[in-house]
Amino acid sequence: MRLLLIDGHYYVYRSFFAIPNLSNSRGERTNAIFGFTKTLRLMLKHLQPELGAVVWDEGVPQRRVELQPAYKETRKEMPKPMIPQLEFIQKLTPLLGFRNISLPDTEADDLMGCYAIAACKRPGMEVILATNDKDLYQLVGPCVKVYSTAKADLALPKDGFALLSEDRVTAKWEVPPKLIADVLALTGDSVDNIPGIGLGRKTAAALIREFGGLESLLSNTDKVKSARTREKLVNAREQILQNRKMVDLDCHLELPMPIDQLRIEPDYAALIAALERCEFKSLLQEVRDEAARTGARSQGQLL
Repeated sequence: MRLLLIDGHYYVYRSFFAIPNLSNSRGERTNAIFGFTKTLRLMLKHLQPELGAVVWDEGVPQRRVELQPAYKETRKEMPKPMIPQLEFIQKLTPLLGFRNISLPDTEADDLMGCYAIAACKRPGMEVILATNDKDLYQLVGPCVKVYSTAKADLALPKDGFALLSEDRVTAKWEVPPKLIADVLALTGDSVDNIPGIGLGRKTAAALIREFGGLESLLSNTDKVKSARTREKLVNAREQILQNRKMVDLDCHLELPMPIDQLRIEPDYAALIAALERCEFKSLLQEVRDEAARTGARSQGQLL
């Protein structure tokens, strides 16, 4: 059984900027809708999951704001043409067969982590995280992989996608997944406005590898070879410990929807009507053909 968890806002933003100009005859922007729909359908083709959900940010946890009041303050406002498209996409998601999942004052990565951990307690379950969120890489292991279409992650360009397992993530980050949060505590994260201490990712990873983890590193700063690095670690100790708490996933949340209710079930009739409004010709034909094939198979099974 395969569960696909999709970072909703990431893929909406990516689609919006990847396809800059697309509108229907009424002048309504449809670029993000088109890209998002194509992406989710491509994931279904690539992964063939039985269960799936699109997980959305809905504010930020109070604990992170209390730790660092400037958390995510540098993020730009959502582009105005994206706002109505996001609303449309969230209505479209169930028609594509996926459940929408969110909780007030909760970020998508935390909820994705909760579902991944809960799912991995079930025998034979595999979890795929479709995301670009650095924090979620720390969950990768025997049960969890990350879905990527980034060229740097592909073995061959023609592959189209890659599933990053523990060995691939270790090679990418230069530390095992369970130590990625320790690296981020040193480097910070400019995307989320988590301040670093002036160390690059390679240097941070090398230190974490050498000492076996952040706790050991901070307990043995006198053994760090570089005097300059040693000084940074000593002077920024409190910042580092605070950062480590910031990048910890909140995986104690109660699941807003049981895993068993995440079975992927497209509503082809409603989906076709929605895509007709958007005036997606080739995509619309793809869905119509798929609906016809699915209907034929279902009818055959009934007979």
